[in-house]
Amino acid sequence: MADNQLASFTGSIPENYDRYLGPAHFEPFADDLANRVAGARPQGAVLETACGTGIVTRRLRSKLPPPVRLVATDLSQEMLDYARAKLSDDSIVWQKADATALPFEASSFAAVACGFGVMFVPDKSAVFRETRRVLSAGGRFVFNVWDGLEGNECNRVAQAAICTFLGGEPPAFFKIPFGFNDRDLIRRLLADAGFERTGIEPVTIKTSTPTARDYATGIIRGTPAGREIEQRGISIDEVIEAVTNTLARTFGDRPFRADRRALVVTARAA
Repeated sequence: MADNQLASFTGSIPENYDRYLGPAHFEPFADDLANRVAGARPQGAVLETACGTGIVTRRLRSKLPPPVRLVATDLSQEMLDYARAKLSDDSIVWQKADATALPFEASSFAAVACGFGVMFVPDKSAVFRETRRVLSAGGRFVFNVWDGLEGNECNRVAQAAICTFLGGEPPAFFKIPFGFNDRDLIRRLLADAGFERTGIEPVTIKTSTPTARDYATGIIRGTPAGREIEQRGISIDEVIEAVTNTLARTFGDRPFRADRRALVVTARAA
């Protein structure tokens, strides 16, 4: 995760993130990402950056052949500790690491995966340069990012509801997840870092959580947005209640279902 306060996943955030946002935000896209990495048949070790609570990690481990070494990293020690305890898999190497300054030798990996992590790092160019450095020639970089809010209506609706408590402005954190989806910029940054054959594919998946309240709880208590709301002296419970009601009216409840759209990016190390 990013090394800044806006994207600091500490305290109870990792548990709430995994419990409430895992099913709705991440698990279906994690399956897609892991399938793409495994389908490339990497002939060597695989690195995951920004592994968070291990949602992609679990799927990578299950889909990659047992002899393939899997190294999972994150900048947040609390996220890393949560993932390690949850998966309890000795075949996974867990290591704290900054994606902009990876502690690995050049050409150490045959593939690098990153699930919804690149957009949280301020210096995208540094992430791409470091990823290229640790990849062997011909190695694959596979990552996903959220497309814009127009393709993620449930987030747009939730943000609008939250804004009513914050003078019309969303929490600063909410500006980050949906802010890195310019296809031309992504291609240019990857090319500058030494990648070729870049493919960018929009993927839409209908995701589901048991209730609208689960989702509302996740985007507030499972992200740094909740901390910002509290710091403004606003009741988190009141905000969750309002967001729950708005989401339920728009998308239904029990279960809560909504389309989510991501961009899946694949690139080859030149």
